[in-house]
Amino acid sequence: MRIEAAVLRHHDVPFEIETVELADPTGGQLRVRIAGVGFCHTDVLPRDPSFLAQPPIVVGHEGAGVVEEVGAGVTGIEVGDHVLLSFDSCGLCENCAGGHPAYCFGFFARNLAGRGPDGPGPLTDLSGNAISSRWFGQSSLATHAVVSARNVVVVDKDLPLHLLGPLGCGIQTGAGSALIALKIGAGDTFAVFGAGAVGLSAVMAARVAGASRIIAVDLHASRLDLALELGATDVIEGSADDIARQIRKLTGGGVHAALDTTGAPQVIVSAIDSLRPTGTVGLVGAATRELVLAPVALAAGKNIMGILEGDAVPQLLLPRLIELWRQDRFPFDRLIRTYPLSEITAAEADAASGATIKPVLLPHP
Repeated sequence: MRIEAAVLRHHDVPFEIETVELADPTGGQLRVRIAGVGFCHTDVLPRDPSFLAQPPIVVGHEGAGVVEEVGAGVTGIEVGDHVLLSFDSCGLCENCAGGHPAYCFGFFARNLAGRGPDGPGPLTDLSGNAISSRWFGQSSLATHAVVSARNVVVVDKDLPLHLLGPLGCGIQTGAGSALIALKIGAGDTFAVFGAGAVGLSAVMAARVAGASRIIAVDLHASRLDLALELGATDVIEGSADDIARQIRKLTGGGVHAALDTTGAPQVIVSAIDSLRPTGTVGLVGAATRELVLAPVALAAGKNIMGILEGDAVPQLLLPRLIELWRQDRFPFDRLIRTYPLSEITAAEADAASGATIKPVLLPHP
């Protein structure tokens, strides 16, 4: 069938809305009519000429929509179901079998190559040329997507489906990092470096977990104000002097855990320095420069943990987050601003500048 999709043709040009051909779902796949899809900094990675995935490509990995067709071998999902789309995994490797699909042995090939294990994906242009369209198993910046059934989480039909897509990656990453990977518990202290969608989701999750002190660090005053409204007990402006010393003073010796969402080496060093002995810093930011540490930086039992997707099983965590939202305890919708799919260039610019915390593109009027 013919659909509309936001295609990135070259590294340094805007996304273009094109009419393209979408193949039918095959075994283990579904076709979903997209209601809304979050735009994430991860979606601009193919703009880097050295990155694994290359144009022409359709990105988008925070989709939500309605199932229109079910391929062979899919069970438990029916036409008409409302679904969220998350990351892809093989379901067979040791980590998938052990309940850690975000650490699937094939995670990078399945999610960040733009191509699937069996080829470039279901999209071609009107000249018959392939377009990479297996970004996170979905490539959902389009009116429709063919997705892996393992990506799918079925949700209730009374929910605002067009707003739910960001739960599948950015919000899941922040909340899962706090609740699952770092295991924030009642009475713990926690610092978040970077109050974007991931960081603020971690703030909300830490409040749900009962953390006694939640400290948010960011360069934008408006985001720090929002962090306080969402559960932070303290905020620190990101350009302040000796942030780690301030955090240690606030917490009587350092936080139990910290989360870096920036990928900036100097910020990561500050996060490590803000820990108390035996504390852990989780890294979810996409670092582009080397991190250089003296061994003494990890003395006193300090730990560094790389985190993908919050170490979550989406089918378990996302319903939990939705229920917390229903209880007004996880108001993720406050992070969102919606745009028509035709305004993807504006959404990308607003995400890059920080003007919008989490853009959500709406493919249908």
